[in-house]
Amino acid sequence: MNSYYLTDSGKIRDHNEDSVIILKNIDDVYLLAVADGMGGHSAGEVASSIAISYLGKHFNETFFNMNKENAITWLRDVVTEINSLIFRYVKEHPESKGMGTTLVTAIVSKDYILFGNIGDSSGFVVKEGKLHKVTYDHTLVNLLVSAGELSEEEAKDHPKKNVLMKALGANDPIDMDIFDCDMDIEAVMLCSDGLTNMLDTEQIEEVLDSDLPIEEKVVKLIRKSNNRGGTDNISIAYLVKEEKEGEQE
Repeated sequence: MNSYYLTDSGKIRDHNEDSVIILKNIDDVYLLAVADGMGGHSAGEVASSIAISYLGKHFNETFFNMNKENAITWLRDVVTEINSLIFRYVKEHPESKGMGTTLVTAIVSKDYILFGNIGDSSGFVVKEGKLHKVTYDHTLVNLLVSAGELSEEEAKDHPKKNVLMKALGANDPIDMDIFDCDMDIEAVMLCSDGLTNMLDTEQIEEVLDSDLPIEEKVVKLIRKSNNRGGTDNISIAYLVKEEKEGEQE
């Protein structure tokens, strides 16, 4: 497997509230995660940093010899603890009230692939060169689409399309969506909505399906998002299970 991650503040924002990580443990299990923070006074970047730092530390210290069921329990427990840490921070720093973060994560082992999601950062798999979204966005607009009150087309440009119904630091208790994924895939990609709001599925596929090394693919996706406006921070975590011929290992 080969992996790469990158985050960029975009063209409009003066600071970056996203956090991103990829780790591999001694069992050759990979953890990928992207968190998109929100809140004034730099509170968004604090919330996303709390989420990613705790997730990474806990993975390095405790994630060993886990079957799928134990991994699911581990994810739920970690999310509960991160949520508590964010609420505790707000209690100690009242000026950061309203801060929170999305979190999308993937665990990739030789026996299973799991995705976990809270908010509107996205998890995808690549299968036969096509990008397939695994996660479900916890947005008001998605809720309205599910209820049949909005069409998919109306949802795309809805003025409230970024209103979240669920985020770490906003809901207590919190529950993470967990998705059990088919092993027969070529790659896993996680991203903040700074990518998906700028580029559609076909535009992302075109870059991922090119013969560039994976590092250059990630850089190119961010560059294309910025060229289209870069209205938000952009973060990508990308892991390729098997390299295509011509790509770097």
